[in-house]
Amino acid sequence: MLFSQRIGITSSKKAIQLDSIDVELRNGLWNIFRHSFLEKIGKLHGRTEDLYASELYFISFWHNFLKSKIEDIPYHYSDAIKNMRELFYSPLWYRPYDIIDFTYSEIGSKKYEQYAHIDIDNLTSAFNIVLEREFSAYRIINHRITPISNELEINEITDAINSIGNFTPLSVCNEHLTSALEKLSDRNNPDYRNSIKESISAVEAVAKIISGSDKDTLGSAIDKIKGKLKIHSSLEKAIKNIYGYTSDSNGIRHALTEENNLDFEDAKYMLVSCSSFINYLIVKADKSGIKF
Repeated sequence: MLFSQRIGITSSKKAIQLDSIDVELRNGLWNIFRHSFLEKIGKLHGRTEDLYASELYFISFWHNFLKSKIEDIPYHYSDAIKNMRELFYSPLWYRPYDIIDFTYSEIGSKKYEQYAHIDIDNLTSAFNIVLEREFSAYRIINHRITPISNELEINEITDAINSIGNFTPLSVCNEHLTSALEKLSDRNNPDYRNSIKESISAVEAVAKIISGSDKDTLGSAIDKIKGKLKIHSSLEKAIKNIYGYTSDSNGIRHALTEENNLDFEDAKYMLVSCSSFINYLIVKADKSGIKF
């Protein structure tokens, strides 16, 4: 805390930035974007693969993001940086998030780690430090900018996705969680109903594997595994109530039901709760000697 904040001249608090972005947040994101990404792909050492990484990004950005003519790309790298900065400081509050989101989609599909030595984990950590410091309502989770404002909630989701991985018997659970996160974080067309469905399907996938029967529902799987894992009766009841909310005749997963009153809070609650329960089941199974 600065001197002026300690003595009350300036405020040490900010409102959470959900539909806005102040100059401090924008500057912080730009600094990370330029220093940890743009400058790295722009440092050429006489190797064609480095040049390829740099050209690859700008060609894709102009073609796929701006949807402009390729010949509009500035010849000099410094001019390209200038153009990127002008876009980043657009009056549109969400433009920096759009650019960062696009960049992560590029990093995930191209060999930037090999060609430009981009450390995606360090890049994500640096962005998230700025987002947290400036009270943004968003964090980067699993390479997507996601509207999650509580650090504990972020940790539950991240732990669930990271602990499962993509190449384990639980990979189907990872797919459901990732899908739920993507449907929740889609700012243009958020799909809260299906995000909730994916969250509960992730829990169901884990429970089925522990119960040993792919034919089980979540309810029947919990009945089978509660003795093995010593699940507290109150917790068992809670997860069954959530299952009922999504799966009974009036539930969200019923084919004939359309929930028009679902919003971000509903979907976020389900994603966080289901991620937490998945983490709980995995730890309990490990302690009971059940290996995946």
